[in-house]
Amino acid sequence: MSWDEVDPSRHSFDHSSAALVVVSLGPAQRIPRRPDVSLSDPALSVWADGEARLWADAMSHALAERYGPWAVGWRWAHDEGDFDGGPVGGWCCPRDSITGPEETLTRVVSALCEWRTWLESLTGWFNAHPLELATVADQRILWEQAARNLIYRVVDRTGCGSGWYTHCRQVLTWFLCRWDVAADVAQDLVDRAIGGRFHSWTSPDTVVVGNVAERLACSLRPEDAAHPAGPVPDHLERWLAVRACVPWQDAPDSGSEGPVTPSRDGAAEDIRAFDGAIDPARAEGLLVALEMARSDAARGAALTLERLRGWQRHVLGMPQPPEFRSEVAWAKGGRERYGIGPDTPDRLDACLADSAPDSRRPAPLIARAARAYLDVCFFHPFADGNARAAFLALTFVLAREGIMLHSVDLLRRISFHADDPQDAMRLIRYIDAHLATTR
Repeated sequence: MSWDEVDPSRHSFDHSSAALVVVSLGPAQRIPRRPDVSLSDPALSVWADGEARLWADAMSHALAERYGPWAVGWRWAHDEGDFDGGPVGGWCCPRDSITGPEETLTRVVSALCEWRTWLESLTGWFNAHPLELATVADQRILWEQAARNLIYRVVDRTGCGSGWYTHCRQVLTWFLCRWDVAADVAQDLVDRAIGGRFHSWTSPDTVVVGNVAERLACSLRPEDAAHPAGPVPDHLERWLAVRACVPWQDAPDSGSEGPVTPSRDGAAEDIRAFDGAIDPARAEGLLVALEMARSDAARGAALTLERLRGWQRHVLGMPQPPEFRSEVAWAKGGRERYGIGPDTPDRLDACLADSAPDSRRPAPLIARAARAYLDVCFFHPFADGNARAAFLALTFVLAREGIMLHSVDLLRRISFHADDPQDAMRLIRYIDAHLATTR
């Protein structure tokens, strides 16, 4: 998460009404029932890693929709909790924190408010050190002092448990971004300053803390400032440029081993647990669309915009297939902008056609599936539900060649960026990992 995404000044929140808001969300009405077994029973782990974890994901989704992306931090627990090394003590993990409905929701509210309070305190500490990058040469001692204080605050907050240094690195990056250091530069400077010298379950000694703070302060330059705000570029065009240079043909050819039917329908089970916890009607519509996509795949149909529209009707619960958007679209809190022109729908159709096998321009199956997913994401054809449409496109491409997946965890709740070539290769690796697990 960037500082813009979590900065309390950008996202309003009322602590006193948090409990009422949480109780009103869809997942609050569908808390999974904990198995009545001992802690050592494998059935508890299966439940925790499956239904319970997907419910927690659904609650994160609902909170982010209500409050903004910052809210997903409510699960960043101390030590080896949900996400390792965070500042939250009110929540641990689905296995330990999902019990009775009332207790579970109380923990969610407590963790959400605790996370927000921590962000608000960070804002206060950042603002207590009003520094200027333009005059950093005259302020290095102040930057160093601020960095040292922040490290110790994270040490106190996390207790230096497992992975605590991850959040420390993030807080220092946020601090630099708050005072106008470019985000990519800030991350690189912090990584270089820490240099792998912070370790799990170990409190750093004063010499190491001082050295990290000094190295960070001494590495800052006035030219590290973020670029002035200007027109947001067209990320659809950026994606098309990236798309043309990604080495799709170098992807693993794990799909060539032939059809595979898993012991469980990972896509359908994920929809029932995750989307069902958000809203049963949402899950029902997506399941209908999934069945339609697989039926179309079984008869060897082509992947087209018209076919996506037919599935999307059920995804969105509409009486008719939705039209292609008529305006510029935005995503990721306004950080990505997708342009529109008279030929945009035709360009999407041309890209989707690349998902079919082509002996003239061979690309492995999982590369074609990943490319179709990202095409739908960044063409952003519909007013709503584009991530679900992209997931259906990926599922369709795999199913057309006889492949279903045992799980889809890495394919539905991870964000990808239009202008990062590495994200395309990352998605390919995720599909390959899921396919290997399925086999």
